[in-house]
Amino acid sequence: MMSLGVPGAVAVASNMCHKFPKALVGALKRFKYGQVDLKLGLVMAVSAGVGVQVGIQLQHFILATWGQAGSDLYVSLSFVAVLVTVGGYVLKDALATSRAGGEEKPAALALRLQKIELWPMLTFKTSGIRISLWFTIPVGFATGMLAATIAVGGFIGVPGMIYVIGASGLVASATELVIAFVMGFFGSVNWAIHGMIDIRLVLIILAGSLFGVQLGAIGTTYVKEHMIKFVMATIMLIVAVSRGLAVPKYLVKLGLMEMGDATLEVLTQVSFYSMCFALLVGAFIILGNMWKGKREEAAEIAAASRA
Repeated sequence: MMSLGVPGAVAVASNMCHKFPKALVGALKRFKYGQVDLKLGLVMAVSAGVGVQVGIQLQHFILATWGQAGSDLYVSLSFVAVLVTVGGYVLKDALATSRAGGEEKPAALALRLQKIELWPMLTFKTSGIRISLWFTIPVGFATGMLAATIAVGGFIGVPGMIYVIGASGLVASATELVIAFVMGFFGSVNWAIHGMIDIRLVLIILAGSLFGVQLGAIGTTYVKEHMIKFVMATIMLIVAVSRGLAVPKYLVKLGLMEMGDATLEVLTQVSFYSMCFALLVGAFIILGNMWKGKREEAAEIAAASRA
């Protein structure tokens, strides 16, 4: 949305508003496939809700102090910092898993944390995890904080559940939808009170994403877990480049640097098209693996029927 010229705060608020009904649809769909850990999602949603409210207040402070350009710069810099750090780590893990034959192994940090007996201890049956409540709180808070800051809480929530709590990539990506629904609902109410939600943007994006979330839920039954990590990391890193190219425009608006209009226009166009490229790459990888998985399943069924 920011690549299309939408102010950062409005883009964050409108994205959060469209996400909670979409997340509900996706969570229900993937719950039927047994991929959602409802207890884990609800536990993390509590601290995520607190993070959302803190993030919204921070956005209001930045808007009041530095104006729209300051808010846009804050969103873009946060994007770059978070996506490069998390995306690089997830990509490294996905490549290592791929070289190991695609076998998912619990993260070393998560295994160490699960051994620490710190009351209260919680058991999450779907994830097959027993861990202290205190280790879920910072992951949930960071998820909510980023959702209200840069509208992509899942980019920290999903890796957090994988590498800190110990959930599988499949369960983490499904459970994040529960968190997104809860924090999105209450966050949208707060944003709406401050008049930051563009309902037309919400309806346009929601119309397309409701179809996409159905397709994505089906895709997770065919796509290998390390491929989900690979797609997530690829999109993170390309989007980080896209937002990084937009930073000079906001620095110029704030009077912190000088750059010619022609150069800024080139950077803006490259930023927009790199964002589109990120989405196309992710869709191509997922759809390609869905097609491959579907064909392999059909071949196995055919072989079984002949036997």
